[in-house]
Amino acid sequence: MKERKVIISGGGTAGHIYPALAVGSKLKDRDPNLQLTYIGTHRELEKSIMDYHQVEFIPLKIEGLKRRGLKTIKSLFLLPISFAKSFAILRRLKPDLVIGVGGYSSGPVVLLASWMRIPTLILEQNLLPGFTNRMLLPWVNKAVVAFEGSLPYFKGKGIHIGNPVREEFYRITPKPRNSRLTILVFGGSQGSHFLNTGITASLPLLKKEKKNLRIFHQTGEKDLEWVKEHYDQNGFKEAVVAPYFPDMADYFQKSDLIISRAGATTIAEFIASQKASLLIPFSQAADNHQALNAKELEKINGAEIIQEEEFTPERLTDKIRHFLHHREEISRMEKNLAQIKTEKVAEKITGLCFELMKTGTKD
Repeated sequence: MKERKVIISGGGTAGHIYPALAVGSKLKDRDPNLQLTYIGTHRELEKSIMDYHQVEFIPLKIEGLKRRGLKTIKSLFLLPISFAKSFAILRRLKPDLVIGVGGYSSGPVVLLASWMRIPTLILEQNLLPGFTNRMLLPWVNKAVVAFEGSLPYFKGKGIHIGNPVREEFYRITPKPRNSRLTILVFGGSQGSHFLNTGITASLPLLKKEKKNLRIFHQTGEKDLEWVKEHYDQNGFKEAVVAPYFPDMADYFQKSDLIISRAGATTIAEFIASQKASLLIPFSQAADNHQALNAKELEKINGAEIIQEEEFTPERLTDKIRHFLHHREEISRMEKNLAQIKTEKVAEKITGLCFELMKTGTKD
């Protein structure tokens, strides 16, 4: 049998990288001889994650076009270079399928693959499709969506399967409650300065409750030192503060409540693990997609939301105190997430991939 070759393209953030790795892992499980290549950006985080997982990875010199001001000029300059490199990669590898997982680095690879009559599939993790996937829609064979509400955007090409996440999130079990409320704080793989500032401003207001609180806080690299100082100054000596938690599922398991942004992969991880969350969507996210993602969980009472413009340290403190004394609401949110939980997402996407490879050419 001919060796199958698949390219998975996209990235820039862990929110795109981890779904790519989840699908890639299942593809290799189904066909261990499959040749798998990931294409992404030159961001250091992306390279470190790919090195950690020991996969074949090719970075492209490419940057986003949307909402970048004068930097758009540089992005436009890099675009022909990324197209040329993408074309060379496709000619050399001759893949049987190209998968775009979102992010601007998926654009040239998926578009050129379509023009070269290679079957193509895109994954859309947000409720409102991202800019790159909207541009690619006329050219691709199929689009897998995370939310059923996204289907109308994809004009018959969309299939509601869910957003693939790592297997360990499905293995998380309900955490037994005890006298301490354990909170995980993170703002995505690169951290959130807004969240870091908001949480640390709340610490003086939470001093009376510190014996009943245990906090894990992922800060990102830039804010690490001053955030740690704030925890120490306010007497939270047991807080675990780090720039990045590579074993995030372990911290999910140890936590009662998660305070975070509302990126698509984060939302998918909450659904898969059925973890209660307090969401503070990034107000500058393209097309306000984080707020839209968060509202999908709020609709089923699977999460609570504080919008950035309504955020104050006092309001956050009130929420934490409320959950400290009303653990039953955390348990209720966890159970409610079962309403939208989808099983075996990566396996179902893998099945679709093999179906597309059977066709051999674009419809």
